[in-house]
Amino acid sequence: QVQLAESGGGLVQAGDSLRLSCTTDGGIFRMAAWFRQAPGKDRQFVAVINWGGETTIYADSVKGRFTISRDNAKNTVYLQMNSLKPEDTAVYYCAMPMLTGWKYRTTPEEFRYWGQGTQVTVST
Repeated sequence: QVQLAESGGGLVQAGDSLRLSCTTDGGIFRMAAWFRQAPGKDRQFVAVINWGGETTIYADSVKGRFTISRDNAKNTVYLQMNSLKPEDTAVYYCAMPMLTGWKYRTTPEEFRYWGQGTQVTVST
């Protein structure tokens, strides 16, 4: 069992920045991803990173504004969000798959472990 816990969400204005953190107790050798879910919408892929941090993939909607990274010594995955827009408003979730190693995964069904989520609200 892998435990994940997100933090860092909040209420900001458009154009501001936030950094989300996801701490884990069992993420060794596992890729990690961020998803988000707005009210009434499906959970949406945001970004994914491999264990070593060399490989990252982003959704087109956040490319160039968001950066995913990780510090394995601290068992933490980050999502730096810059130039935030009202349409970025959502609950943001950290996720890890059941299996270790790298595989191209961007759908929620491919991830087994989830945090409780952290709310990000961007006002105009």
